[in-house]
Amino acid sequence: MSSFKVVARSQDLLGQGPHALAAGDTDLVVLRTPGGQLRAFEGRCPHRGALLGEGELHDGVLVCRNHRWRFDVESGRRDGGPECLAACPIREEGGNVLVDVTALTEARDAAILGENARRVEELPGPPQLPLIGSSHVLDPDRLHLQLEAWAHEYGTPYTFSIGPQKTVVFSDMNEMAPMFRERPERFQRGSNLAPVFRELGVEGVFSAEGAAWRPQRRLSMEALSHRHLRGFYPTLATVAGRLRARWLRAAERGESLDFAEELKRFTVDVTTQLVFGYDIDTIGKEDDVIQEKLGLLFPAFNRRLFAVIPTWRVVRMPSDRAVDRAVAELREWIGGLVRASRERLEADPARAASPANFLEAMLVARDERGEPFSDDAIFGNAMTMLLAGEDTTAYTLAWAVHHLLDAPAEVKALREELRSVLGTQPVPPDIEVANRLQYAGAIANEAMRIRPVAPMLFFEPTQDAVVAGVALKKGTLAVALIRAPAMSEKNFAAPQEFRPARWVDGAGLDGPHEAGAHQPFGSGPRICPGRTLALLEMKLLLGTLFQTFDVARVGDKRDVTEVFSFTMMPRGLNVKLRRRGLAV
Repeated sequence: MSSFKVVARSQDLLGQGPHALAAGDTDLVVLRTPGGQLRAFEGRCPHRGALLGEGELHDGVLVCRNHRWRFDVESGRRDGGPECLAACPIREEGGNVLVDVTALTEARDAAILGENARRVEELPGPPQLPLIGSSHVLDPDRLHLQLEAWAHEYGTPYTFSIGPQKTVVFSDMNEMAPMFRERPERFQRGSNLAPVFRELGVEGVFSAEGAAWRPQRRLSMEALSHRHLRGFYPTLATVAGRLRARWLRAAERGESLDFAEELKRFTVDVTTQLVFGYDIDTIGKEDDVIQEKLGLLFPAFNRRLFAVIPTWRVVRMPSDRAVDRAVAELREWIGGLVRASRERLEADPARAASPANFLEAMLVARDERGEPFSDDAIFGNAMTMLLAGEDTTAYTLAWAVHHLLDAPAEVKALREELRSVLGTQPVPPDIEVANRLQYAGAIANEAMRIRPVAPMLFFEPTQDAVVAGVALKKGTLAVALIRAPAMSEKNFAAPQEFRPARWVDGAGLDGPHEAGAHQPFGSGPRICPGRTLALLEMKLLLGTLFQTFDVARVGDKRDVTEVFSFTMMPRGLNVKLRRRGLAV
């Protein structure tokens, strides 16, 4: 029996690639050589497991999108290193592309439990109580701080329990790497996450696992690709201009602004345009119902994910009923946008060949069974994009401003860059100009290093596995503390200090600078698909803000606290703006 499997139609592999394909649960990257021959290689970068099909081709070299590792398209050999991509046989037959991944899967499955692996019970950790474990000392709003404090006390890895759930915590990037790299086959998000997301109607690419994840990932990556963002940039600049006008009015009135909420208006407006092609304009409104409803969901996720007893499944408290109403109203609102998009596609079938936004792309796409996506999947992915686009970028920008308020030298350096790149223009006019704001990008990276909005990620092995010499049984919860390696003196010089210059090419660095220990967007095949958009938004808004305004803190910096509500947000960041004389 032939071991070759059909992975694509020949007519679908246009150009040289790279093409992200899969044979069962084995990811592949397929390319055409300059001579027109097809080559198929393992689809994950040997560095951190990024999907190579999301990379780029430059002068006959495959470039990984994450850390820019380069591989020869003929041999798979890495430029400048001993690593080589494993190849597999590929052929074209009857209009189809077939591959044999037997050798790849055998090599991947060859790993077995180490004989000397430690049991979870042998790990250090805080005292546990019967039945509830450490739940009595865990505050969901400060969960990340408690786990980081225990990492300082017990080292890595350590163990504790949330009720009966055994949990292992890792704070070293090399220890975490296999969990990022071997997703979604060997590791998935915690199994309690999908039911909670499903109950709240937010079941999309973030919570998808296995075969269902790949087609949804491809749609997200296309919506957030460099090509699409280039065409979308004028919308970004328009929304930034609106926010600037709003802030000018606030400056004239001397208003105190909850700055995280201000920034969320920008990210909501951007995301609704990207996802739906719909201009919601929360910036132009004092009260925004949609934003208020979205604001109820993350706290609900957080409460339910870490609850020892799922009381909401038995008794609906007022807070649960408020969340139910919010989800129902959001579903109705999105449903109207879906109906309008379907009508446009029916009236103009040619739109299906080049969808104008994420919603249109999802309406014409097919799932892993070749069927149209269900209404629930469409709603879940739309909600996922809204939530992911709203809080994460806004909170990172807010943390960046929080640190800049106490760093006049960094503000001066940023303004020198703005003077050089923008002149007197109030907003970066195009994507090329925005991407030249290198120091603004460095500020964003430094804010993410010190204040990652996702300070911890949760994993669960889908089969027995060994991680960092510890035997994890299937179903054991594993936590990766993202901030810990980024704040270690082993990886960064003066890690407690806000030093954006460490991220500028060619800047002098005294001491270590292990960029790979900085993983604010995750790593591996499920690295955040929105990272390019997020960095672009941050450079755009940091430039717009500090080009036009002086920013002053209202209150004391100690009033600003970290609150974990599925993402880590700043509470108490209030500012006043004053128009600078330079701005036009």
